Amino acid sequence: MTNTNSDNSREWAAQAYALLKKRQEEQKQELQKQEEQKQELQKQEMIDISNSENISGQSKTIAEAELGEFDDNFTWSAMVLASQGKKINQISIDEIDWLTKLRRGLEETRKGFVTELLDKLGDDPLTPESLDDLETLLIRADVGIDSTDKVISSLRKKLNEEVVGGEAGIKFLKNELKLIIDKPIKKSGTDLLVPKKGRLNVWLLVGVNGVGKTTTLGKLAYLSSRSNYKTLIAAADTFRAAAVEQLKVWGERSNVDVISNQSKNADPAAVVFDAINSAKKRNVDLLLVDTAGRLQTKNNLMDELAKIKKIIDKKVPDAIVESLLVLDASQGQNGLKQAKSFAKSADLSGAIITKLDGTSRGGVSLAVSEEVNLPIRFIGAGEGIRDLRPFNSFEFVEAMLADK
Repeated sequence: MTNTNSDNSREWAAQAYALLKKRQEEQKQELQKQEEQKQELQKQEMIDISNSENISGQSKTIAEAELGEFDDNFTWSAMVLASQGKKINQISIDEIDWLTKLRRGLEETRKGFVTELLDKLGDDPLTPESLDDLETLLIRADVGIDSTDKVISSLRKKLNEEVVGGEAGIKFLKNELKLIIDKPIKKSGTDLLVPKKGRLNVWLLVGVNGVGKTTTLGKLAYLSSRSNYKTLIAAADTFRAAAVEQLKVWGERSNVDVISNQSKNADPAAVVFDAINSAKKRNVDLLLVDTAGRLQTKNNLMDELAKIKKIIDKKVPDAIVESLLVLDASQGQNGLKQAKSFAKSADLSGAIITKLDGTSRGGVSLAVSEEVNLPIRFIGAGEGIRDLRPFNSFEFVEAMLADK
């Protein structure tokens, strides 16, 4: 990960931890000071209690994550950030918190893949037999046939040219996996998907029911709002009554308004129509649209998506539209089949991989990149509102192949 040895890495991480600890204490003191000032204002009847509660709720929404223990997870997370050029004073608790969750989230994939791989390789040079073992492990992790063939072919070629030790083999493997994931991202021309200022951005979230689509949209709303983008939600999954109520809860938690229609089986396109009107009046940066995940037939579902897109094209022809497919990592090859099916009919521009935590099939992300040619835009590794982040291939591969 870095050129420093483990002792130097831990010392560097310890310095970063001490700085974050100091920063957290200063923030707590500042918040306590603000709370005392607010209580004093209340006593003077300058603000009412209801507004006070709203202010308190908002501050909880944007508060920094708590700093955990100084342990191997912290050291690993700090080193991943350092490897990307971060300096000690540039590291945040939020970044450390996310990387720790990502590493833990990919633990099941790592157990069934990396741990066994490292046990087999050790410090010995790679052999044709060890490549056969690696091939089996990659397929078991749902990396996919095409991705596995590409990786193994590259390794065999390298093995024919030189002796490759275990450590060098892992390093080469990391690079190959990163190349596979990065290919569709680079092809898209957009490394990091963020709303463009000055124009309405409309992100359609599509996917079958049960993959966490509505929950993912709620987390995206939080992420967008926290990043200071004016955000609005359109509850266009009108065929599932619970989806609208679910979105309203997420909207409240994210301080983002939800445009919905309470009528039974309301027209999804009509909801989007109203949401666009509202977005234009409010100068919204990002309109997030929840879509139906299951209609009577696949054709009906695709027709509904086409109708929604037609409304967007007519109402805001200069809008930047993204169609993001939400996939449940734990579904493995079934998720891959969904991606292929939607890619044929829904004009997808990216994927969001959810539920990476607790599954041994995290490798499906590579299959989506290689076999569907979809850039991964966000990943989820937990149930909390913070547990969805923009996709970073370096961090993902490092977490997936983190050693014991």
